[in-house]
Amino acid sequence: MKIKEIIVVEGRDDTTAIQRAVEADTIETNGSAIGEAVIERIKHAQEKRGVIIFTDPDYPGQRIRNIVSERVPGCKHAFLTKEEALPKKGKGIGVEHASRESIRAALKAVQQEMEDEVDSNITAEDLIDAGLIGDAKSKLRREIIGKILKIGYTNGKQLHKRLKMFQISKETFAQAVVKMKEEEQKHC
Repeated sequence: MKIKEIIVVEGRDDTTAIQRAVEADTIETNGSAIGEAVIERIKHAQEKRGVIIFTDPDYPGQRIRNIVSERVPGCKHAFLTKEEALPKKGKGIGVEHASRESIRAALKAVQQEMEDEVDSNITAEDLIDAGLIGDAKSKLRREIIGKILKIGYTNGKQLHKRLKMFQISKETFAQAVVKMKEEEQKHC
């Protein structure tokens, strides 16, 4: 599998894992203190070939994703679940621990960020009604719906923003809520 876009990852181990799974070029941010030179390389890559942001499913990875996304509009996003990013042995969480199959699946399900956010008609009330905010099981539900919609895990505040950013329609959201409720039953 060959990837046209340049994939933005956190470090060398992520590059190694990506290149074991697919044929692709990467730009490494080398942590969350992303320098101006790295941002310029990413902007150039976005203009020439497009960019896929593929960071770890943890706080630092989300922080890097937000910085790059804010500074380089129109990026695509690939997400792994925390389970897919856990090591077989030892500690840590990251792209470097994911299987080839998980990396390929995440890259096939890439989401396009839209520069002009469109109102998806999904309201905060819809999120509350679905139990995604303000409920004891909200965190689990957001993990499940993030996996179903392939938009990654978010906290309650960020979920609404991400639904709009990826232009998830109200119908798609409603279908995902049904699947989420079925999946939630398996966890209980």
